[in-house]
Amino acid sequence: MPVFPEESEIHESLPGPGVPFPRESDAQALRAPANGGAPSTAPTTTVAAVPVPGPRLAPPRPAPPRADRSGPPRLIPKPPPAHRRSAAAEPQVEIQRVAATPAQALERADDAVDQLLDAGRNPGDILVLTVGEAHPWQQHELSFGEERYWAQLAEGGDVFYADAALTRPVRREVVVLVVNGGSAARAAEIHAKALGHATSLLVVCGDAGPAVTGAAGTAPGRSISA
Repeated sequence: MPVFPEESEIHESLPGPGVPFPRESDAQALRAPANGGAPSTAPTTTVAAVPVPGPRLAPPRPAPPRADRSGPPRLIPKPPPAHRRSAAAEPQVEIQRVAATPAQALERADDAVDQLLDAGRNPGDILVLTVGEAHPWQQHELSFGEERYWAQLAEGGDVFYADAALTRPVRREVVVLVVNGGSAARAAEIHAKALGHATSLLVVCGDAGPAVTGAAGTAPGRSISA
């Protein structure tokens, strides 16, 4: 078996002339393992933000100075009171006149009552007052006694016949005044009283005289407006 001579070892020696002495950093780099070293970090560069053109925000305005309220509080005037509506005036009573003699007054009054009922008036809304002799229906009702007679007035379900000198506080929508007798002065007095009993319509049948001076006239046979 042939014998090979041993290879001579190469020892690290100092560099020769003309060769620069290695720096410590180079020596460390040579001694560092090829794949086990720490990764080198690349230097980072910071880029400044570029301003974007656009509208500039106005600086906030200072609040106006508050008024000095050290004095007495200012009184706020109260609004004037609302105007109150005046109470509605009572509707005026319409007056209609039917010309007739004292002998014809009762017949004209009965015709007026029939026309009012035909026009839709309720019997309990009609009051018939006679200046002279009592109406036949009044005499008939009184034949059953005064208590029954006045009870019919309180019930208010039918036409009520009474003397024009009626003192009870009775009010109905329609009053038919029958001037079938009496003096002109009495007729005038009863006319004013009959107005107080009516709330809507007063029909005067008979010789008017001063009782219905200025009232609207209605010829015999013409319709009574309800």
